[in-house]
Amino acid sequence: MSVSKVTIEDGCTICGLCEQICPDIFSMGETSAAVKEGANYTEFESTLREAAGSCPVNVIEIID
Repeated sequence: MSVSKVTIEDGCTICGLCEQICPDIFSMGETSAAVKEGANYTEFESTLREAAGSCPVNVIEIID
């Protein structure tokens, strides 16, 4: 199943782990991680899912 949307829910601790694992999708903002505009979810689906699964506070939501 392919990813149609990725969001960061409230509660992000800005640890930077998602950006370290998948810098093509995630970036760090002042108060939360962010999903880059125009990111290609299909091309980076494997590392995207790894980043979501590694989030220590489970705030990355992937919608298939």
